[in-house]
Amino acid sequence: MSPASVTDWRPAPAPAVLLRHDRTRDTDLLLLPERVVVLQGRAGAVVALCDGARSVRDIVDELSERFPAAPVATDVPPFLERLRKEGWLR
Repeated sequence: MSPASVTDWRPAPAPAVLLRHDRTRDTDLLLLPERVVVLQGRAGAVVALCDGARSVRDIVDELSERFPAAPVATDVPPFLERLRKEGWLR
């Protein structure tokens, strides 16, 4: 996928994938059929913005405002692409 098409992509959770917050462990989880993925750091905040309406560019812009010192523009697109390759985002 070209860099431009990555930033134009509008990620959304794949069918049967749910984002949940585990209050006991105070961490975000991706619930998949027969599997649970523990999200580290701010990954839950990134995935929460994947609603199919926002483009990757929109997600990066919003996270850059929330976390101005973080390397959002360089870290978020490859992270989302990895989730797509795993089949967790469409």
